[in-house]
Amino acid sequence: MLKLELASAVRSAGWHAALEVAGGDGAWRADVMASSPDGNRRIAWEAQLSPITDRDILARTGRYAAEGVGVCWVSPGPKEPRWIDVVPAVQVSAPDEREQCWRVVDGLGGFNAAAGMWEFQQQQLGRFVGWVLSGSVTSVRSLPHYTSVQRGAGLDHDYVQRRLWWTSARSERAQSEHDRSRQREAERAASARQEAADRCASRQQQALQRSRKSRHVPALEDEATRRARAQEQRRLEQEQRRLKQERRRLEQEQRRRYEQEAAKRKELSGRALETARAWWQEVPPPQRAGMLAAVAERAWHDEQVRVEIPRHPEAAESFAYGIPVFTTGRMRALYAIVRPCPELAVLSPQLEFQHIMVRDEQEAGQLAEVMPPRVRITHLGLPRRGHS
Repeated sequence: MLKLELASAVRSAGWHAALEVAGGDGAWRADVMASSPDGNRRIAWEAQLSPITDRDILARTGRYAAEGVGVCWVSPGPKEPRWIDVVPAVQVSAPDEREQCWRVVDGLGGFNAAAGMWEFQQQQLGRFVGWVLSGSVTSVRSLPHYTSVQRGAGLDHDYVQRRLWWTSARSERAQSEHDRSRQREAERAASARQEAADRCASRQQQALQRSRKSRHVPALEDEATRRARAQEQRRLEQEQRRLKQERRRLEQEQRRRYEQEAAKRKELSGRALETARAWWQEVPPPQRAGMLAAVAERAWHDEQVRVEIPRHPEAAESFAYGIPVFTTGRMRALYAIVRPCPELAVLSPQLEFQHIMVRDEQEAGQLAEVMPPRVRITHLGLPRRGHS
């Protein structure tokens, strides 16, 4: 079933698909072999149902690579396989009585630059296959600082390790830029700490040298010598107090810098929120309800997918303040983002993996100007006024 679905998706993308294709020397046998129309590229799709060790799956992937064949491993199991981030791979969920299509539920990610972390993305399997074949998404490694990923929300969330993703070039760049910024900040902080430590060590060394010299005095000291030693002792104590004050000043300066950066992030978030509020003021609550009902109707009419209409719709900051709509059923999945704000779309790279639905052709055009061409944008053809 999964092999046939993969083959169908490959053909829908305009590539040739053949089942159970063996390598020339018998080193591998692909469940589904996708070949580009010009014959210059081949990508194997492996539906891996049985358990396999990391060592074996790496060896099999290496055999494909040795012959210039790309590969994507696909697991239909209820739990993510241990090798999900060892080789280029995804986990998928099968259709059920309410969801009529296979979906990618793990292995596809987007980098949230504002939060500085990767996020799981879900997508129809057919669309994901098309992205891989077109090169819109590639296999990308998480940088060491970003391997921990939150899964779930609220009290039910946990953290898992992901070292490999299928993602876009935009998310790959966002990760690299965020890591460079993080490293620069860490280097500045380390340099400031080192300079303070060097100054402190130099002063302590000078004080130690002076203290050693002060020990070599005659056994019988006159009053002037005793006064000089007392004065030097007071000076040393003052120097120690000054060094403590300097350390406190550096700590306060660092804390103030962090607070300023936090305030700046809060200000940017506040501006984004104001922009989003202005965007949604164009759609009164009755029209929002009608728009979400139209989304549900279109989902069922076009894809035979039932979606859940939220009782209290909330715009999501991570999706440019669009309203996320989820499918119903056992495998609850993100179906579409309704009416994200075009001005904020550039801040949400993960938005490009989603199905976007808007009121009318004008809003679709606004988003198309700022989103990559591959993004699926559907306008519902709703009137600007009087819709309820």
